[in-house]
Amino acid sequence: MGICCGVDIVEVDRIRHSLENGGEAFKKRVFTEKEIEYCESKKSAKYESYAARFAAKEAVSKAFGTGIGKYVSWKDIEVLNDDKGKPYVVLSGGAKELFYSINGLDMSISLSHCKDYAIAYAVFEIGNVSSEN
Repeated sequence: MGICCGVDIVEVDRIRHSLENGGEAFKKRVFTEKEIEYCESKKSAKYESYAARFAAKEAVSKAFGTGIGKYVSWKDIEVLNDDKGKPYVVLSGGAKELFYSINGLDMSISLSHCKDYAIAYAVFEIGNVSSEN
């Protein structure tokens, strides 16, 4: 057994600027419909919610050791909330394939934000990976 972890912090104003200047194109490139629906429901805290999800996607991609790009795309990592409000991640596409290829067993994510910053921390539990010598 082992763990992989990733962390990211982002300025809320950077995401606000991207959403206001990049508009729907930025929003639809980075976030899923469910994420957009959740963030928009937060009214005055919507930019903090978008920023926290952006940071979460970065944190998960860092736990993979790949970043966003060749193996993992923005929408391959979806951040949702359970009935109690706890965030969790749903993987699809390249991210899902990569998670299983590293023998991923479980994943936890923690998000936090204030007026100026949003931060996310991701932890993967991975099983033993056989190696050939």
